Amino acid sequence: MGRPLGQHFLFQHSILARIAEAACPQQVGLCIEIGPGPGGLTEFLHPRAKRLIAVELDSALAAKLRERYTENPTVEIVQGDVLSTNLSQWGPATVCGNLPYYITSPIIEQVLAMGPALERAVFLVQKEVADRLAAPSGNRDYGYLSVATQLFCTVERLFLVKPASFRPPPKVDSAVVRLTPRTSLPVADTKAFLRFASACFRQKRKTLRNNLSAHYPPEKLTNLPEAGLRAEQLSLPELIRLFGVLNP
Repeated sequence: MGRPLGQHFLFQHSILARIAEAACPQQVGLCIEIGPGPGGLTEFLHPRAKRLIAVELDSALAAKLRERYTENPTVEIVQGDVLSTNLSQWGPATVCGNLPYYITSPIIEQVLAMGPALERAVFLVQKEVADRLAAPSGNRDYGYLSVATQLFCTVERLFLVKPASFRPPPKVDSAVVRLTPRTSLPVADTKAFLRFASACFRQKRKTLRNNLSAHYPPEKLTNLPEAGLRAEQLSLPELIRLFGVLNP
């Protein structure tokens, strides 16, 4: 069932238990599980949450999960597309899931849009995506996704998961990441900053002067010490400082 939707289901109990513990080290009030599939992770999450809401796109899988938990009032199965679901509607929550590879970035963006309602997020993702999420500046994996995520959260890459732990096995390694929201954001207008960051990384191999020339007059860029650097060479605080200089 998972193959048409690009999902590989994790079945190894020891890893499922580690993911659930990383998401809910103590019992939480509400946990939202994204893409529960056949419910492997659900089994380990629901004892750690007073209430578990699982959002599943596949109607057949959702129906089977509803049948399994029909007598458990703490588990609610929502059949629908997570990308069109307001995850904040249920209140503050921990979010967890084995994310389909092909829509990982949009799902993470949707989760970050929860704002103060997001208490913690733990995801199983493709290793390459985990590397990009956690990458520091100067690293080859550092880019817009790194900046857009680290603006709102601290990112930890917790552990690797090999293909043999899945059915069907993917062709690449996976990794578990934990996102912990910042207590305060380092920039006031996050939407304007993310537009700026997107322009900075528009063509990664080009300098900031080249990437920003369509957005700012030449005289603003001429005397900037950073203008000859590439965006990947600037840390998040340095990008925020540059944003402030160019947008006083």
